[in-house]
Amino acid sequence: MKYAVFFLALLSMPPLGVVLSFNRRWMKYAIWAMIGALAVYQGTAINFFSYEEYRGSSRGMEVSIVYLLAFALLVAAAFKRRLPKLIPSFGAFLYIVYFLLCLPSYATAENTLFSWMETWKMIMLYLVYLSVRAYLGMTENVKSLVNALAVFVVWNFLLIIKAHFSGVYQPHGVFPHQNCLAMAMHLFAGMFFACYLAGGWRKSILNVIAFVASTGCVVRTYSRGAIAMIPITFFVTFVMSFVASAKGAWIRLFMRVVPLGLVGLLGLALMLPRIIERFATAPEASGNTRKELALCAKEMILDEPWRGIGINNWGIKIKDPYEYAERARRDSDFANSREDGIVETVYLLVCAECGIPALVAMLAWFLRYLVLCVVLSKKLSGTYYAAIPAGLAGGLVACYLQSFLEWVLRQQMNLILLMVFFALLDHLAANVKSLKAEELKGAAANG
Repeated sequence: MKYAVFFLALLSMPPLGVVLSFNRRWMKYAIWAMIGALAVYQGTAINFFSYEEYRGSSRGMEVSIVYLLAFALLVAAAFKRRLPKLIPSFGAFLYIVYFLLCLPSYATAENTLFSWMETWKMIMLYLVYLSVRAYLGMTENVKSLVNALAVFVVWNFLLIIKAHFSGVYQPHGVFPHQNCLAMAMHLFAGMFFACYLAGGWRKSILNVIAFVASTGCVVRTYSRGAIAMIPITFFVTFVMSFVASAKGAWIRLFMRVVPLGLVGLLGLALMLPRIIERFATAPEASGNTRKELALCAKEMILDEPWRGIGINNWGIKIKDPYEYAERARRDSDFANSREDGIVETVYLLVCAECGIPALVAMLAWFLRYLVLCVVLSKKLSGTYYAAIPAGLAGGLVACYLQSFLEWVLRQQMNLILLMVFFALLDHLAANVKSLKAEELKGAAANG
């Protein structure tokens, strides 16, 4: 039945796209629906060729309402003859290179269907990227997208509060795992912190609420890696906010940080006992397992340094008849690894499954957007828009560092949000002059 509903929904997307093309407000509703659909992602996604018990980064050929709405937005752009180029930016080019360098791993994959599941996910992620670029290109409405993301954050925070009072120790909101939630919320926390520094309380109360909510989500997950990244997110964001601020605005930034710091210290004091407990009672076996799985990844890389052992084939190659786990145990002082576990770093996972060239391409893709954040913070300085790259710089640094401890950046929802933010950054980069002119015009009208 669910497959019949899916195909009916798919058939309705082209006419929906045509309808959306007639009215910019309807397109705004569509992007809000696409972001809002992430809140029900788990319930609306359909897995073709589903293997729910498989321990890998993809367990099926997943399609969700998020992708369908992205397709509708692209249809609207095509109907208005505003469809973005297939490769509209250097960052998109690097993603395509990364994607292509993952394909040689099919030659060493034990199960190419599992490889296709991950490949399909990468294609769908690019669909999301293009749809956000198309939406922004048609409407030029950056603030609407930011507001939709703010509402998404607040909804997660409300779910966290509900779970807290229900006795859930590590709630995860709409995400599949608390570490997924925590890593995603770093991006939001950085961006909305920068928005607050740029505009204060009065400019947008929604941004301030989203900042508090995203920070609260990170802390309440009790994810050790995510909590350790909080000072880094806010420090980098604060520094970049100086770069993004207008001349003479430095004192105002400091004055806005002081009350926020006092509130933050109060909240930290209230939660400190539980945070200390989380760090103090972490099982030693968890650390040993991480080390041993990293050694397994090392053995895989030594065997297949250029092609990897097969994209999304870790869950197969870690078990018998393959000897990677046994080889790692012989080189270590412990033997506690779960044979169905995944190496707890996205960098080793990509390198093991797809080879060194794919890892280098992924790192180049990641770093491209971090550099772009720095460049845009300077180019858009003195405008509202500068807060977006300034905050995302802090969030991206935290995510990239946390990825040494987690493989979350191969999870579907986290990558969808990453694509949304990357599309937003590319739109800002392509429209610096017009965005600055818009701000000057608005300032003149208000002055």
